Amino acid sequence: MPRPPVNLPPRYLRTPEAARFLGLSGRTLEKHRYFGSGPAYRRIGGRVVYSVDDLRDWADLGTKYSTSDPGQDDLMPRRDAAIAQSRR
Repeated sequence: MPRPPVNLPPRYLRTPEAARFLGLSGRTLEKHRYFGSGPAYRRIGGRVVYSVDDLRDWADLGTKYSTSDPGQDDLMPRRDAAIAQSRR
């Protein structure tokens, strides 16, 4: 997918739009935000918004070329997250 021309302002998506862009549920994106494992986001006027470029960059972190690629870069909650520790 080609990137938009440089002279356009950045496009920001709210959580439901960003989730649809990534093919996730809004709740999953909220959980990633809570755990600190999701894409970068901003708060503008009390609303959470995501840059399209940040969403693409985050999704690219999960790029694999083989099922035998190491799983350490999977897009999952960090092991040191508070809830992950409480479930051990």
